[in-house]
Amino acid sequence: MKIIYVYLIFRKKGYAFGSLSAVFDYLDEDEVGIKKSTLLHRSDAGTITTSRAIITKLTLLRSKKCHGKEDTDKNQM
Repeated sequence: MKIIYVYLIFRKKGYAFGSLSAVFDYLDEDEVGIKKSTLLHRSDAGTITTSRAIITKLTLLRSKKCHGKEDTDKNQM
């Protein structure tokens, strides 16, 4: 699962989003320092730095255990 991490330089605060579009549901273009259309066109880049923010695409790491399935070995004990 990919997440978009936005660190606002002047606020010294970071936010995690599920998509690039979600960034602009919570922050405006002036806060981020880039227009939504420009960010969407540069979405292949791993990290984008503006004068106001550092925008990074990351992979969310999850537990390696099976989710929603019971472990059959534990049920047999």
